[in-house]
Amino acid sequence: MPRTLLISLLLLFILPSEIIAQDNSNNGKLREAVRESGQAEVTVPYTGRNEVNYLSRKLSVYSVRDRLVYISISPLTLEWFISQDLEYNIIEDTGAKGLLTASGLAQAMEWDTYPTYTQYDSIMKYFSIRYPSLCRLDTIGYSINNRLVLALKISDNAATDENEPEVFYSSTMHGDETGGFVLMLRFIDYLLKNYNTVDRVRNLVDNLEIWINPLANPDGTYRSGNTITNPVRVNAEGADLNRRFPDPMDPTIVVAKENIDMIKFMRKRRFVISANFHGGAEVVNYPWDLEDSYYRSKSHADESWFLNISRVYADTVHNYSGAGYMTDFSNGVTRGYDWYEITGGRQDFVTWELQGREVTIELDRIKQTPAAQLELLWLYNRSSLLGYLENAFFGIHGTVRDSATYAPVGAKVFISGHDKDSSHVRSDTLNGAFVRMLAPGTYNLTFSAPGYKTKTLNNVDVFAGQRTDIAVDMEAASPNVGMPAGGGPALYPNPAKTLLHAILPEGFDGNVNVMITNLSGQIVIRYNTESGAGLPVTTDISRLSGGTYVITFTSAGTGNSSSGRFNVVK
Repeated sequence: MPRTLLISLLLLFILPSEIIAQDNSNNGKLREAVRESGQAEVTVPYTGRNEVNYLSRKLSVYSVRDRLVYISISPLTLEWFISQDLEYNIIEDTGAKGLLTASGLAQAMEWDTYPTYTQYDSIMKYFSIRYPSLCRLDTIGYSINNRLVLALKISDNAATDENEPEVFYSSTMHGDETGGFVLMLRFIDYLLKNYNTVDRVRNLVDNLEIWINPLANPDGTYRSGNTITNPVRVNAEGADLNRRFPDPMDPTIVVAKENIDMIKFMRKRRFVISANFHGGAEVVNYPWDLEDSYYRSKSHADESWFLNISRVYADTVHNYSGAGYMTDFSNGVTRGYDWYEITGGRQDFVTWELQGREVTIELDRIKQTPAAQLELLWLYNRSSLLGYLENAFFGIHGTVRDSATYAPVGAKVFISGHDKDSSHVRSDTLNGAFVRMLAPGTYNLTFSAPGYKTKTLNNVDVFAGQRTDIAVDMEAASPNVGMPAGGGPALYPNPAKTLLHAILPEGFDGNVNVMITNLSGQIVIRYNTESGAGLPVTTDISRLSGGTYVITFTSAGTGNSSSGRFNVVK
C-alpha cells in the first residue's frame, strides 16, 4: 500500500478521535465553570435569525452582535446546551475584580463602590427614616434564600395613596448586571436630597408616585454571601427571571418565585410607565420582544410613541456622555425582536398583560460595571432618568364616573381604529382615574364597563409634551347591576385548542369557581380551583367541540364574577 494512502487512512481514524477529545475537553471546562461559578458565558457563531430564536427559547441569550450570539449557561441549561453539539467558545471569567466593596455605610453612600447586602438593607431603611414624609419602604417579596426584595415609594405624601400616576424603576433582575443597582440607589438619594432645591425634582415628587426597586434578584447578585464577589444572572434555582413571566406563546413556563411576588406587586400598583435596567449592551429596548404571534400582531399600537420616548432617552444620554456610549443598534434604540426574540420577558408581560408601558434599558456593555465607572454611569443617565418619568405627565389624563352618583367607574378605555393587542388601558376602580400616553394626534375614545352604557368621546386632541384632561360620566344601563372587579379576564390563546389560560382581574385571589357554557346556556365544564398572584388559571378544553363558549369565574370569597368569550378550534 502506498505510504500516502496509509497516512490518509490513519488520519481518518485519528482525527475524529482528536476532535472528540477536544470537544469533550471544552465540555468538561464548561461543566467545571458552571459548577464552580454558578454559570458560564459562551459565544456561538451567528448562523441566522431562526437559529437564534430556537436557542433563545431554551437558553439565556443576552446579546447578538458582531456575528456572535452571547449566551449565559446555568446549571439548569448546561446539559441541554451541550446536547446541541454547537461550536462554541467559553468567555473567560474575569471575576468581579472591578466591583470594589464599600468599607462601611458612609462609603457606600458615596455611590462609587458596591454595598454589601446588609449595607443595602441599611441604606433603604435610612432613606425611609431620614425622609419620612417623602418616602416609604415596602417589601415586594422574598427571594428563594429569604432575602428581601425591596421597593421605595417616593412622593410628597408618601404614606398616602393619592390620585397620581404611579411609575416604576426596577434593576438587576439579572444578578450579574450590577451597574443599575447602584444607579437606582443614587437616583433615590438624588430625588430625596434635591426635593427642596431642584424644581424639576419637586415637580416629579409632588405629582407622581415613584416606586424604585434597586435589586430584583438579590440571590443572584449576592450568590457568594454578603459581598458581590461572584454574581450570577439567575436566581437561586438557576432560573433566568427575564424568561420566567407568564407568556401566551409558552404556557409551559414555570413562573419564578421572585416573579410571582413582582407580578402581585405590579398588578396592585398598575404603573402607567416603567423601565427595568440591565447590562451587557448599551441600548433602550422597547416592545415587542417577540415578533408576530398568534395572539398579537407584529408592532404595538403605540409603536411611534415607544420609539419616540426611547429615542429621547438615548439622545439625552448623548448630550451628557462621551462619544460612543449608548450607540448600539440605531444609535442606542432598538425594538426588542429586531435584536433577538425571547419568551417569558417582563416588558412584554407588563405591556400586554397589565396594559402598562415598559422598556428595557441596557446601561453598560460590561455587565458588571467596575466601581470606577459608576460615577460616569450616573452622569450619563441622570437627566434621562428624570425625563423618562416625565412622560407620565403627558397624553390623556381622565376620570370615569357614574353620571348619577359620581362614584368612580372601572372602565375599559379603547381607541377605535388605533388600539389592538391589549394596548387599551383601564380606569382605576378606586378613583376612576386613567392615563393614556399617546403620540400627538386626534383620537376617538370608547368607554365600556359592565352595567353601563358604552360611551364614545370623539376628536380628543393630544399634543407633544402636553396634558389633555377629560372627565367622562357614564350612564347606568339598568339599576342594581353589579360590576366585576377590574373588568373581564384576559383569555389566551383565543381561539384555543386544548388549553385555555386566563389572567383574572383584581379581587379574585383564593378559591374560584370556573364555569363554561355554550351559547345555548348549557353548562359544559364546571370546577373549583385556586387563583392568585396574577398567575394564569388554566382549563383543559380538549373535550369541547369547535365553537364559541363563555367562561365565568366566580370568587368564593367576594361573590364577584367575571366572564369572557372564547372560541375553540379543532
